[in-house]
This record gives sequence, C-alpha cells and structure tokens, in this order.
Amino acid sequence: MSGTSLDGVDGVLLESPGDAQPKVQAHAALAFPAGLREECLALNAAGFDELHRSALAARQLVDLYAEVIAALLHASGVRASSVRAIGAHGQTVRHRPDLGYTVQINAPALLAERCGITVVADFRSRDVAAGGQGAPLVPAFHRAVFAMPGVDVAVLNLGGFANLSLLFADGRTSGFDTGPGNALLDHWAQRHLGQPYDAQGEWAAGGVVQADLLAQFLADPYFSRPAPKSTGRDDFHPAWMERHLRTLKASLSPQDVQATLAALTAHSVAQALLRAMPGVCNLVVCGGGARNTDLLSRLQQMLPNVTCLLSDDRGIPAEQVEAAAFAWLSQQTLLGLPGNLPSVTGAAGPRVLGAIYPA
Repeated sequence: MSGTSLDGVDGVLLESPGDAQPKVQAHAALAFPAGLREECLALNAAGFDELHRSALAARQLVDLYAEVIAALLHASGVRASSVRAIGAHGQTVRHRPDLGYTVQINAPALLAERCGITVVADFRSRDVAAGGQGAPLVPAFHRAVFAMPGVDVAVLNLGGFANLSLLFADGRTSGFDTGPGNALLDHWAQRHLGQPYDAQGEWAAGGVVQADLLAQFLADPYFSRPAPKSTGRDDFHPAWMERHLRTLKASLSPQDVQATLAALTAHSVAQALLRAMPGVCNLVVCGGGARNTDLLSRLQQMLPNVTCLLSDDRGIPAEQVEAAAFAWLSQQTLLGLPGNLPSVTGAAGPRVLGAIYPA
C-alpha cells in the first residue's frame, strides 16, 4: 500500500487461512524518493503530458513495490511460488466518484512479470461503476479483525486523509472518509520546517489553535454532507487552505496554523464519530497518524468517554493495517467474493473487486 500521505510503500505478508483471523507474518517499508513524491503530488492536478508522466511514475512505483516484495520474501523465508497473490492498490492521483471515476496509477502487469506472482489491482473502479464511492474499502477487513461481540467499535485510519469504519454491536457496518488526516499537516511541516512531517506533532503542540480559522475550515460543506462519502486531495489541498488563510485579516504564525490543522483533523473525526455512532465505546486507531501523539491527545480530549487505543494493541501495528487490508481484499477477489460493503460505499450491491494479472 502507498497511501495519500505519499511517504512510502508498506507491504505485509498476510496469512489468511480459511475462516481463521488473518495474521501478518512479515512487514517491510520503503520511503518514496523525493522526485516520485513530487510527481505524484503534481499528477493530482492538470498538467503537461500527464499520460506519459503518469505511465513513467507507475513504472517507478512498481520498482518500489517489487523491492518491498523481495524484502518480505527474504525476511520471511517464503518462496514466491508459495504466495497466492499480491494485492497492489496503486497510488491514487484523482478520485472523482461524483463524475464516475477514480484513478490509481499502477503497472500491475509489470509487477506480475517482475515478481512471478499473480497480482490483483484496480480495486476501486468496480464499486464506482456500481454507483459507489469506491472508498473506503477497508471496513470489511476491519470487521474481520477488530470487531468485538456486543460492543460498538470504531476504527480510525489516519493516513493522508482520515476514514472511519463503524462496527456496530448488532452486526451492521458503516464507514466514510471524515476529511483531512495528515496531508495538510505534512504539507505545512514541509513548507515551514523543511521536514516531511511534524514528528509526533511536537510543533503543533506548541502552537495555539485559532478559533476563527478552525471555524472556517469546519464550515466546508463536506463535513456536514451525509454518508456515503469519500474525499481526497481533489477536495482538500494546499490551495483550499490558503484560500481560508487569505480571508483572515490578521497574519498567523506558521506554528499556530499547524495547531489549527491538527485541531481540524481531531474535530472533524470526533464530530463525525459521535454523530454516526453515539454509543461508541472503543476507537481503534491505525495508519501513520497513529504515531502523532499530539493528534491522538486532541482526539482523546474530544472523546472523553471513548477508549482510544492503537491497532498495535489489537494485534496489527498501525503502519501495517492498510496493506493487510488490501492483501485480504485480493484474497476475496481470487475467491470470487465481494470486497465492498454497499452500506459503506453506496454501491448498488456487493461486487467482486479488482482485476487479476496471472503470474
């Protein structure tokens, strides 16, 4: 998995035997080269010669995928012939389900050729074709590994954008994207600290939340829109943030803006969770943002009656959950089983997701 944070590739070797709970056997990660990260960011907007550039970026992305897979096989001692499939999501560069499409750059045929392993890719487009949002797709996996009998449990993935899986005690499952996660925080840290992210949220923790700016952010129509819904850099991007900053008469310190961006993520998640699952008892947090202690502290303050814990405490380290989800989804594809949940995405019905590229 390489997500909207654009920090790198996470891969897992997942054992999923029949009806038993899936188990991660190995994990490997590789950072994005700066050039690839910048190109993927640029491909989020219209630009010169996009088709050619996206094809080259896809090949470079597959080079990273192949390196991660080789590292997983080496670390685990497992042979490629013993692996049933690679679930390769690709890198989202456009997501417009409102217009009937979503784009993840990838070169799955090349990946199958490089690794000698069957590849499952293009998970989102079938759900979109069925009228769904194409996202989030992880709630079915979250129910398989994090649900607790008789208890309302929510799972929060804090990637570049944040999404909730709502695992109700009565067996219902829902979920949606809540809004920005790390994406704007990372952009602001890169711009003002020269760092790819604000480590543990220490810079944000020293700033003062600006109430007027936060109110402007939260007034965006997306936050009050009912589910099913999904979002990404098409909606929340640096220009969106700058537009709000320009409306304020007083100039703000960069650190206070960072604190306000952290508050935006925490407020939008907490408000959405309490509206959708007022009886929530437990919140399991995963994704790279789970290591942002300032962000988690803000979230816990807004959810005083909810037990917030990391997915590490439920058996899967936070950085590994999304990669594990797409490995599990690739298994669903090979078995001819649905991978989407219409109650989450709004699709016309359950659909087998993904395209298969045989080894």
